[in-house]
Amino acid sequence: MATFELYRRSTIGMCLTETLDEMVSNGTLSPELAIQVLVQFDKSMTEALETQVKSKVTVKGHLHTYRFCDNVWTFILQDATFKNEECEERVGKVKIVACDSKLLTQ
Repeated sequence: MATFELYRRSTIGMCLTETLDEMVSNGTLSPELAIQVLVQFDKSMTEALETQVKSKVTVKGHLHTYRFCDNVWTFILQDATFKNEECEERVGKVKIVACDSKLLTQ
C-alpha cells in the first residue's frame, strides 16, 4: 500500500518526528528504525482515516488560493465555516490539502 507523508505535518506527526529526532540524537534509536516508525505512522493514519472516520463535514469560506500539483490539491480559505451534524466552527484562515485516494492503491 502506498501512502502520502501528509500526516507528518499534523500536530501529532510533528510531535512524533520531534521525539524520534531527539531519540536518534541521544542514541536511543537508530535512524533506520526512526524512518520505519514514520513509514508505519503514515500507513496507520491512512488506514485509520479510511476505516474509522464516518462523519461528514461541510466547509464554506472565501477561496483565497488554490493549486493542483502532482495530483495534490491545496486550498487556502479565509473566514471558513466547518459544519457537521453536531456543531459548527469558524476559522479565520485554513489550509486544506487533498489527495486522490485512488493513488494509494497503486
